[in-house]
Amino acid sequence: MRKITIAIDGYSSTGKSTVARQLADWLEYVYIDSGAMYRAVTLFAMRKGCISGNNLKKKKLIKKLPKISLEFRTNSDGKAEMYLNGINVENEIRTLEVSEWVSPVATIPEVRRKLVALQQGMGTKKGVVMDGRDIGTVVFPDAELKIFMNATAEERAGRRYKELIAKGDMVTFEEVLENVTRRDYIDSNRDDSPLMKAVDAIEINNSEMNLEDQFHIILQLAKDRIAGRV
Repeated sequence: MRKITIAIDGYSSTGKSTVARQLADWLEYVYIDSGAMYRAVTLFAMRKGCISGNNLKKKKLIKKLPKISLEFRTNSDGKAEMYLNGINVENEIRTLEVSEWVSPVATIPEVRRKLVALQQGMGTKKGVVMDGRDIGTVVFPDAELKIFMNATAEERAGRRYKELIAKGDMVTFEEVLENVTRRDYIDSNRDDSPLMKAVDAIEINNSEMNLEDQFHIILQLAKDRIAGRV
């Protein structure tokens, strides 16, 4: 059976990572969470003083980019986790504080070039499911299957709020909604590789869709592409 590349793009908190993991597990493909890579760079920037107060010191971060090493390692449960310079940072990169800064960090062209090169290297042998903001438009423009996921900002904020509360984070729904809408604007309006639906991408609006239905819809699309039916 031939292997293909599957690119899943869309707005924050649309469940891209969840369905991408499910799809990769079912197909026995490699799953790559590109958002985790940008979050890891953001965490690095925070720890190295490149983010102070409301100021992102872009030039300082750019100079330190060669000192950043990123890799995914599979844990005992079979889940790929993010390692920054050899240290597991999977939990640290999922905080609201990192979420506040990941979109501004992702606008830096030098950061994008570094991570896009890493992502493209990971997908050279196909058999990959990758999710993010520019996977179908920039990282893998020739992907055999491109999905663009969407949902209302309120629905996405509600999902994210529940996740953070379950982890013990002290946040309000209003804070999370404001973060979601601000990230939408930054991601869609940045000069370098803005978030947009690829011309040949299939849009999935899951505002009123459960995870099981969403998975089976996308799985069938993948099966069709693998079999060459579409």
